[in-house]
Amino acid sequence: MKIASWNVNSIRARLASLTRWLDAQRPDVLLLQETKVTDDDFPRDDLLRRGYSVVIAGQKSSNGVAILSQHPIRDVTVGFPEDGPGAEKRLIAASIAGLRIMSAYIPNGRDVAHPVFQQKLAWLSRLRGFLLEQRASVRLPIVIGGDFNVAREARDLWAPELFEGQVHFHPEERNRINALLNAGFMDSFRQFCDAPARYSWWDYRGPSVAKNRGLRIDYLFVDDSLAPRCTLAGIDAEPRLWEKPSDHVPVWVELDSA
Repeated sequence: MKIASWNVNSIRARLASLTRWLDAQRPDVLLLQETKVTDDDFPRDDLLRRGYSVVIAGQKSSNGVAILSQHPIRDVTVGFPEDGPGAEKRLIAASIAGLRIMSAYIPNGRDVAHPVFQQKLAWLSRLRGFLLEQRASVRLPIVIGGDFNVAREARDLWAPELFEGQVHFHPEERNRINALLNAGFMDSFRQFCDAPARYSWWDYRGPSVAKNRGLRIDYLFVDDSLAPRCTLAGIDAEPRLWEKPSDHVPVWVELDSA
């Protein structure tokens, strides 16, 4: 079973790239972030024709998450239980093929001096609590993928000395991610690749792609109980070279059947 995650940075702008990638790779499940459309405007038909059911938590012009699956989708929830109707659409969860699978888009944080940075830290703490609650109540192994907007380690940035203490590589952000992993999850990519300079995001500005000046901020965190089933994980950088690319690329993990 192949599960992938991709921040498409507007599904309408990136639909051609998305369908091209789906046709080539055929993941069982694809998690999307930054879809940037309302549910009514989501291009379902192009995905349904390819055999994918879709569940969506959309928002006009910003945020938005979705799950695409070739398997039946059940028990969908959107956001945190305490969220009100006006909450940003950053989290969607569903039960698929014996797993609880989630697509998450963590707030950017903007700047460590800005109030939204504290909101980012609080959101990460809420996410950890939500994962623990889901594990206890749903009783399925969890896979959570998405754009976490945090580089975990120095090898996950092209110039860690420039980012140290700044948004995306602040110690408090990394502490929140480590607390999440310590709650019983693993970074699937790092189970198979120790190499530095493997990134999932490159700035649109300047020669970022040509000089490989990127960040690894997109992850698939897998329940520790699934470790024996993980056979391979990777980052597909090719779509960043396509016409009108997203600034992120897909990340993926393969699991043996239970």
